[in-house]
Amino acid sequence: MNRRRFIKGLLATTLAGLFVAAYGFFIEPSLRLRVRKWRVRRKDWTAQPLRIAVLSDLHVGEPYVGLDRVRQVVRRTNALAPDLILLLGDYAGHYDGITAKVEAEDLAPVLGQLEARSGVYAVLGNHDWWDDEDAQRRGGGPNKFATAFQGQGIKVLSNEAMRLDDLGIWLAGLEDQLAFRRNGKLVGLDDLPGTMAQVTDDAPVVMMAHEPDIFPDIPENVALTLSGHTHGGQVRLFGWSPVVPSKYGNRYAYGHVHEDGRDLVVSGGIGCSILPVRFGVTPEITVIELSA
Repeated sequence: MNRRRFIKGLLATTLAGLFVAAYGFFIEPSLRLRVRKWRVRRKDWTAQPLRIAVLSDLHVGEPYVGLDRVRQVVRRTNALAPDLILLLGDYAGHYDGITAKVEAEDLAPVLGQLEARSGVYAVLGNHDWWDDEDAQRRGGGPNKFATAFQGQGIKVLSNEAMRLDDLGIWLAGLEDQLAFRRNGKLVGLDDLPGTMAQVTDDAPVVMMAHEPDIFPDIPENVALTLSGHTHGGQVRLFGWSPVVPSKYGNRYAYGHVHEDGRDLVVSGGIGCSILPVRFGVTPEITVIELSA
């Protein structure tokens, strides 16, 4: 290889690297937004066909996910005309690069504009508990995000199952599995047996659980589990992510998982954690069409 070809190759490699960095740190995290649809069919589904819009891992904070970005997400979600809108936690922004924090009381009125035929429901994520210093000191709620959301008509489920008679289903919300830092360990508030004990008939159950690691323990009478937390790894190449915040690695990193007759959908979410980078995991509104 002569000197001229070497310089051209080096220049091309440098430009490609700069493009990838610019795309991953600026374009994909803050400018792109897609609707990702999954169709889940179950032979044991006895309710009407159900269309669910899921928003997960907003991690609000300027300049990546400010309130204008959240308003864009709200408009796009409402335009989908879902039966249910489910919020899967991690509203608090925790990553290097946040220039202006968005507080719970400012976020709640924007999310309060979400509209679905049968309502908007939420669970909390680990960052929502970590961001609430008073709750950390108390070792429990009330959580500031839950309080702000419920003031806007968004029902926050904390180890709670409720029957949605108009849809013919049970909607369950599990509390976070990594809520508190205690002596160098993470301690959860989740109570799966207690939540399932509230289900009193054979209607299908849809479970919200922020972290997907609970999925192997989910009972068979849960038709669908919905999770976030992983962000699809934030960087995903050919269906594989090098780093996934799950003890199961890529097993529950992203998308629709069918395992032992049970179904899980993991949303790629909207925002970022640790580092403000996304590559191959476009911020998404996740839509699930559930039917027999």
